[in-house]
Amino acid sequence: MNQKKIFFIMAVITILFLAFVGIFFYLIPNLRIKFAKIEITFVNDLTASFAENKKVSDFITSINGKITNDYKIDTSSLGTKEITFDFVNDDNIKVKYSYNIEVVDNTAPVIWLGGSYTITKGNNVDLAQKILCGDNTDNRPNCYVEGEYDYNRVGVYPLVFKAEDKSGNKSEQKFNLHVIEPKKNTTIDKTPSYTYFSEIVNDYKTEKNRIGIDVSSWQGEIDFDALQKAGVEFIIIRVGGTRGRDGEYFLDNHFTYNISEANKRNIDVGIYFYSYAYSNEKAHEEANWVLNQIKDYKVTLPIAYDWENWSTFNEYNLSFFGLTDMAETFLDTVEKAGYKGLRYSSKNYLEKLWLPTKHDTWLAHYVDSTNYKGKYKYWQLCDDGKVDGIKGVVDIDIMYLD
Repeated sequence: MNQKKIFFIMAVITILFLAFVGIFFYLIPNLRIKFAKIEITFVNDLTASFAENKKVSDFITSINGKITNDYKIDTSSLGTKEITFDFVNDDNIKVKYSYNIEVVDNTAPVIWLGGSYTITKGNNVDLAQKILCGDNTDNRPNCYVEGEYDYNRVGVYPLVFKAEDKSGNKSEQKFNLHVIEPKKNTTIDKTPSYTYFSEIVNDYKTEKNRIGIDVSSWQGEIDFDALQKAGVEFIIIRVGGTRGRDGEYFLDNHFTYNISEANKRNIDVGIYFYSYAYSNEKAHEEANWVLNQIKDYKVTLPIAYDWENWSTFNEYNLSFFGLTDMAETFLDTVEKAGYKGLRYSSKNYLEKLWLPTKHDTWLAHYVDSTNYKGKYKYWQLCDDGKVDGIKGVVDIDIMYLD
């Protein structure tokens, strides 16, 4: 046998050997995975509520191994969702497994209405549009009023406000519509009452909090030396807003003065922006506008998102999830720029309309002792505050330290 034939045979043998080794090392692990022991028991109800905080393991009661990626499931859309995860079984074999859940909406729409509603005679308001009616998932639930009434006739009309979302969840609220004669302009002498900053310090100050204020152009020109002497430990300053939906941006008339004077005295500064946003894109744009305005100043406290257009909420065609997601977009944007985000709202709206947030909360609740059950980092406890350095009234806030 000549040398060429020997070389050819050896080459073929080598190729066949390498192919066999490759097939062996490919098949064996895959065969191990294919025949790996899988023993998983699921909960009886494989459904999740819309926007519910659920992880992969929440639907599993037992498993012969350990889940290696027990991630938070995205429940922000309705319908069937395939959940795929990895786990290592008792034989130390890594296995990929999938199961399906159903994301459902079982939350009824919210009707923001008490037992009565009053309008003046001749006021041809659309009650279904005027009264806040919203839903956690549905951008525009079907909201309507049942019953007879006459805007041009003074009287009390018993009515029912009804709402239904796309998932079939229903709400209804009985109320009396009061049609009254227009009131004559009368001046009522009322002695104003104030909440004094010094009293708040005496009543609330501890080692675990700081007492401050939030201001805008409404406070006029502030004497910052007097503020400092009064013991103001931080200040949240309005940077500006927009002039209504799609209106032009405006810088608060006193923003530059307020933040410059606070920075000179090393008073900790936070920022708030009054928003009319109606989409994530608009909220992102607003956040970038804010970042551009504050870039040359020292901001050591959070940037707060202040959206409170509740009287015209129906016009925005937003679900409560959409509203919350919009706020998250604004706050995520400022946090990516290195600042801390803060969502501002009052107690009732936080409890009934806003969905939970991963960002800190600035609670507005004008009481001596709040009964708000959620977590909050800042508490705006009054809007009739009096402090040296400001001629009019001002909001007083408490910041809680970690």
